[in-house]
Amino acid sequence: MRTPSILAIALLSLAAASSVHAAGKDPAAICAEAEERYVALTGQPSSEADGVVVVTMYKYNFCPAQITVQVGTTVRWVNVDKRTSHSVLSPAAGMPESDRAFPDESVEFTFLTPGDQDYLCGPHWETRDMIGMVTVKE
Repeated sequence: MRTPSILAIALLSLAAASSVHAAGKDPAAICAEAEERYVALTGQPSSEADGVVVVTMYKYNFCPAQITVQVGTTVRWVNVDKRTSHSVLSPAAGMPESDRAFPDESVEFTFLTPGDQDYLCGPHWETRDMIGMVTVKE
């Protein structure tokens, strides 16, 4: 595992990189596919999840990659990929790396500290730029 200072470098390189990922597809198109898979899995849109904010993990992307929540909000990352496992960690939020979430599994974390808090997929942030951001408001 790399140190959090490497995370800052990775975020800068991500910001400078092209916005096209995963076989040349636009992140918006990937996230639309991810939402379709989420609905097929749960029977409802991610916006209707009870008591949590949902972020899907699909084709090495977090969907959406940036969210804003209130202090005390639980975020649930749901893996809607068919074959790949992902983890989630956020050194800025004090979140250690989660167990791997295999297809159709999820990981949750409650954000208690205000501010911008980067998070990433442990096995895929460096090779696939799988990085996201939660802005936590009071």
